[in-house]
Amino acid sequence: MELLEERIKKDGVVLPGDVLKVNSFLNHQIDPQLMMTLGQEFARLFKDAGVTRVLTAEASGIAPGIMAAYCLGVPMVFARKKKPSTVTDAVYTAEVFSYTKQVTNTISVEAKFLDANDRILVIDDFLANGEAAKGLISLAEQAGAEVVGVGVVVEKAFQGGHDWLVNHGYHLEALASIKEFADGQVIFN
Repeated sequence: MELLEERIKKDGVVLPGDVLKVNSFLNHQIDPQLMMTLGQEFARLFKDAGVTRVLTAEASGIAPGIMAAYCLGVPMVFARKKKPSTVTDAVYTAEVFSYTKQVTNTISVEAKFLDANDRILVIDDFLANGEAAKGLISLAEQAGAEVVGVGVVVEKAFQGGHDWLVNHGYHLEALASIKEFADGQVIFN
């Protein structure tokens, strides 16, 4: 998606360890007009998948996830990184290792928000090694739901997440696909 690639080139910062910082429009400050455009594109890409619910992870997946859900006319559920004390009902959980933060989180969704009749679209901000996507897929599978697609705002195609998802039969759509970082610059596929 050209608009997103332009924004990454303009405002993205490549950090050591193959980390792309996009805090000015996605991961700290949110550009709502850009998020709506991303949501419209995800809705276009998955319009024929019969999506009944969007599933994402807090916090950076929420903005593109809610816009995709809005454009598809379905609810969005986000997996929490910490179980609130107010949640006493059954929950689905999965362990997720964060490439950027180098920590493992246990994500969870209350069981009442996912069920076997759901056709889930997983949306996330980044795809690197695929750990967040795998965790979200696990939550959907625990509910007996079908994952009909995975949409990511930015993928680092040179890491293993893309190949894992495609090799496991998931319909993957990345709005910006990074081939590599070279001399502090982003090179797109």
